[in-house]
Amino acid sequence: MEFHHIPIMAGECMDALAPARGGVYVDCTAGGGGHSFEIASRLPDDGVSRLISLDRDDEAIAACTNRLTPYHDRWTIVKTNFCDLDSALDSIGVEKIDGIMWDLGVSSHQLDEAERGFSYTAEAPLDMRMDQSAGMSAADVVNGYGEEELKRILWLYGEEKFSGRIAHAIVTAREKAPIISTTELAAIVSGAIPAAARQKESQHPARRTFQAIRIEVNGELDAIAPSIRSAVYRLNPGGRLAVITFHSLEDRIVKETFRELATGCTCPPEFPVCVCGGKPKIKLLSKKPILPSEEEMEYNPRSRSAKLRCAEKLGE
Repeated sequence: MEFHHIPIMAGECMDALAPARGGVYVDCTAGGGGHSFEIASRLPDDGVSRLISLDRDDEAIAACTNRLTPYHDRWTIVKTNFCDLDSALDSIGVEKIDGIMWDLGVSSHQLDEAERGFSYTAEAPLDMRMDQSAGMSAADVVNGYGEEELKRILWLYGEEKFSGRIAHAIVTAREKAPIISTTELAAIVSGAIPAAARQKESQHPARRTFQAIRIEVNGELDAIAPSIRSAVYRLNPGGRLAVITFHSLEDRIVKETFRELATGCTCPPEFPVCVCGGKPKIKLLSKKPILPSEEEMEYNPRSRSAKLRCAEKLGE
């Protein structure tokens, strides 16, 4: 399948990052290359400015490489998880950067390509790995985790209020035979949720469960805060960060990490003066997240839940 990727809030991201200023930029989640292309096409042709794209999905890397062909002289791609940002930059001799962005979550292509196992509506093996060379798959989680652990991740990563019922249903079903397909898991989840609750749902009842398992398989949330902190350390003063999130768990982490970095002081509130010496490292470019326009939500429905938070590195 052709890698289909519409970059979400591309204009808003470019306004925040301002790559036309020049310098070194990083796209931590290259995907199909949508945002990478927007950055590379705006960089000045000065022989110095460059873009580094990161991704752990081989199909995404191939698609991004094809899309960025016109800018091969100013572009480098590294196969890695963005949690390894420091190692990736060190490996290509980059110390400081001037702009960086993340487009978090699963890509449109990964959702649309049934065999990857991200979709609860298409028959496929239970996979959900963003890096298909990685070890643990969704089948390992579904068939190997204990009932309490399944309940925990469904509640923590899916905010699923019927996590206990679903976990019990999964464990009961797999006692007869391993659960191996997406549609089988989706049916088990749907059957575990009370009929009245299913009828109130505007979306598929397995959506939250699939999200939770996907996050567990790929360790998505664990990487966000450390990656942002690493990026802030690497940014030159005046450098910009832009992060797109798609659900409350991601957005909460970004919001709290930005707030921590923008506050600096870690002294207890009751202290009359600061004694820790901590100084703000960033300033927020907007107090509230930027949301997609009505027009964008119309032509790209997957943008509806997106939120963009932006910040600027302060002088050291």
